[in-house]
Amino acid sequence: MTAERERLGWDGFGAATRALSRAIVADGFAPDVVVAIARGGLLPAGAIAYGLGVKSCGALNVEFYTGIGRVLPEPEVLQPALDVDYLAGKRVLLVDDVSDSGRTLALAVALLGEHGADVRSATIYTKPGSVALPDYSWRETPLWIDFPWSFRGTVLEEDAAASS
Repeated sequence: MTAERERLGWDGFGAATRALSRAIVADGFAPDVVVAIARGGLLPAGAIAYGLGVKSCGALNVEFYTGIGRVLPEPEVLQPALDVDYLAGKRVLLVDDVSDSGRTLALAVALLGEHGADVRSATIYTKPGSVALPDYSWRETPLWIDFPWSFRGTVLEEDAAASS
């Protein structure tokens, strides 16, 4: 028996990122830079940057989840490093796919804020009980989320399963 999951398809992803872009515009926030929390935030950040007409983008590499339900004791910033000095005095939109526990989002917002950025955050999903709520979120769910870019795992895992 498989646990119930939230499934986001590519069409839903497009609707979610357009809705988030519109919410950001309606709020009057005009970011100078869009920063993704890699890896899950890369595709949403790119789509939202296009939706907002922002050409300056970057990525902050953070690892917390190592698998479904498996996490490190604390989120860790990985290399390559984002040029945080460039962000001083800039309006930054920080984007991730989900604020689950909220610990990754909290770490990233604090890190960018410590370097002088005016940070707002956006996620497609927020989980109930998240310790950090994004400024903009498309939907809340308590379920594990299957994103269209990651639910199938790596091609090596997929090919191994197909050949067994």
